[in-house]
Amino acid sequence: MNGIMSSEFIKKVKKIDFVILGVLLGLHLISTLAVYSATSSTTLEGLYKNNLIYFVAFFLLMIFMSLLDYRPLVERFSPIMYGFGILLLILLLLTGKKVNGSIRWIHIGSFEFQPSELVKVFLIFYLAKWLSRREGESLRFIRDVIPACIISLFPAALVYKQPDMGTAIILVGICLGMLWIANIPAKQFVIGISLIVFAIVQTTVLYFTKFELLSTLLKPHQLGRIQTFLDPVNSPDGGWHVVNSMTAIGSGQLVGKGYINGHYVHEGFIPYVYSDSIFVVIGEEFGFLGSSVLLLLYIVLIYRLVEIAMKCTDIKGAYIIVGVISMIFAQVFENIAMHIGMMPLTGISLPFVSYGGSSLLINMALIGVAQSVKIHQNRFGFID
Repeated sequence: MNGIMSSEFIKKVKKIDFVILGVLLGLHLISTLAVYSATSSTTLEGLYKNNLIYFVAFFLLMIFMSLLDYRPLVERFSPIMYGFGILLLILLLLTGKKVNGSIRWIHIGSFEFQPSELVKVFLIFYLAKWLSRREGESLRFIRDVIPACIISLFPAALVYKQPDMGTAIILVGICLGMLWIANIPAKQFVIGISLIVFAIVQTTVLYFTKFELLSTLLKPHQLGRIQTFLDPVNSPDGGWHVVNSMTAIGSGQLVGKGYINGHYVHEGFIPYVYSDSIFVVIGEEFGFLGSSVLLLLYIVLIYRLVEIAMKCTDIKGAYIIVGVISMIFAQVFENIAMHIGMMPLTGISLPFVSYGGSSLLINMALIGVAQSVKIHQNRFGFID
């Protein structure tokens, strides 16, 4: 019996995608270097040690998740997990304390975490279960698309209420990616995207032509986000952050100013430079080439995940992988775009690179689930 279990364990380990593990190690190396640089001249200079500890602990968790069969987790418990996530978001809004203008963290003694990070996982699982009912057939608008949108937009609205526009956008991005792969009719998808584009264009037009009307329709922090995006130089709310970020990244030019030599990074021009704004460290100190290496690692990671999805024999597993890809892509794009003036400034981390326990935990756990999808495919447990 022990011999059989040992043989099964070895087979599972051999099925792990070691290229993905290598990419994660590369991303963490960049993360540790950037966190060390960002905090080297501050009272937070020991954070890079915590970063190493988090990575080792969550790397082991990822391996553990890889070896577990994901199917019972999704089939039996995804509705319960989704409901639990919604409950956490509601409790947070009712009882949470505001920190830096938003209510995002639940504190239990010295331990704290962001429920919105957990909701990303729960949403991916529940949408995979919901959409797989059609078994790849074209989605029906009333019976499939509308419920899937409600499932996604309800937690997105609760997260936006915190306010956390960045994570709300990620949840919407997960929904769009999974609807697309679940065979939503192209006409419906195009209409949905067109409505989003129309809302963005209409808001921009109102900003420049009827600013007073727009200011009555939006809350002050919402209007501030739009001002920062459309006119960062003259924006009173965070515009200096965007301008300094763009200047710092641009000043890195081709090869950067050199490690721990970033002027804007070390002179206090960039807030939260070790977490949400860590891309500025890479851009200023390692330049275009360093930023390109970072993006290349993300491309390789997404490419390997796409390969797993394409070879997947279980439709739920394929949908989960697409959900993970959508989350990573949306988060990377949003984080980098907001620091180069392409998107409104939001509090969103750079996956696997920004300092933060909650974000790294969820990202590593989802990669573990993706690895599990690769390993557990048919009733024999493996895919050839």
